Amino acid sequence: MSVELRFDFDRYPYLTEGLPGLEGRIRVENADFQVTEVPAYLPSGEGEHFYFFLEKQGLTTRAVFEFLRDELRINEAAIGVAGLKDKHALTRQWFSVPLRAAERLSGLESLPGVRVLETGVHGNKLRVGHLKGNRFRILVRTGAPPDLQTARTVLERLERHGVPNYYGPQRFGIGGQNPLRGYELVTTGKGRGNPWLKRFLIGSLQSLLFNDWLGERLRAGLFDRVIQGDVAKKHDTGGEFVVQDPEAENPRAQRFEISATGPLYGKKYREAEGEARALEDRVLSRYALSREQFAARKGDRRWIRFPLQEWALEPAPEGLWLSFFLPKGAYATTVLREVMKRNPENAEEGEELEE
Repeated sequence: MSVELRFDFDRYPYLTEGLPGLEGRIRVENADFQVTEVPAYLPSGEGEHFYFFLEKQGLTTRAVFEFLRDELRINEAAIGVAGLKDKHALTRQWFSVPLRAAERLSGLESLPGVRVLETGVHGNKLRVGHLKGNRFRILVRTGAPPDLQTARTVLERLERHGVPNYYGPQRFGIGGQNPLRGYELVTTGKGRGNPWLKRFLIGSLQSLLFNDWLGERLRAGLFDRVIQGDVAKKHDTGGEFVVQDPEAENPRAQRFEISATGPLYGKKYREAEGEARALEDRVLSRYALSREQFAARKGDRRWIRFPLQEWALEPAPEGLWLSFFLPKGAYATTVLREVMKRNPENAEEGEELEE
């Protein structure tokens, strides 16, 4: 049981099975992995919150928070951010602080690896989720000239069918052990740690169960199809509905208008029915779990796939640059995994919750 509960990206199927992987390494240098946040809105020019667009290298988002709190004496509760970004990368993201604290931000000059690129004023604090997504530009360093055509074929297939919306390694902690700790919490009701940590560990178990469900759908040929009882979601509006007639709905799935969603078990989420629920039950029974054991969590539904947009390939002397846009909540490692046919990340690193 403990082995199955440890996250292992290699145990899950690929959408592009059969196409060879690109041999190479990522994140050799911070600037090899570039992430630029695409905000849900820009500062309006009026309000009590000061926004700044920060470029950083070799720092987690949390490290910037702590610098603002400890060195610049800004109340942590008043600091806003839309998402978390990696340490081993060059990232650009928006922060907000109260307007009265803006003059202290000159102290950011003493924090190595950061630059303020843009500023503005807005009426509300920036909050997690206030973004459209992220643009990525990633260098895969190869020892030989890269197979450009195969990489292009992989990305074309992902663009057509969607990217499997697996949770990436960052969600599961060092060695992928967090789901095991979450399992102990939901099965025994005991565990040390603060409430946030407990929620995070149980969330890691939810994520593993979702990945298992997604893997089962891929193996069964149900990735870009819906079945009876699925909770499907519309990509344009986010509206959910239970599929009663798969034959009528599957043309919409093929056009990427709708997709099936998988469960993040909790007290408030839309439950699947019939055939779709039976598949979800098989995943739970694998670990002798029940829905009721997740009553402490809110619960949600997560898309089985996400669109790959604005992608490009750029050969370089060091290897191959991959560029693409991903919606919020999606992991760049799931795209890289399909291109490279392996877990592209160091399994011993699990820093941020999401990319």
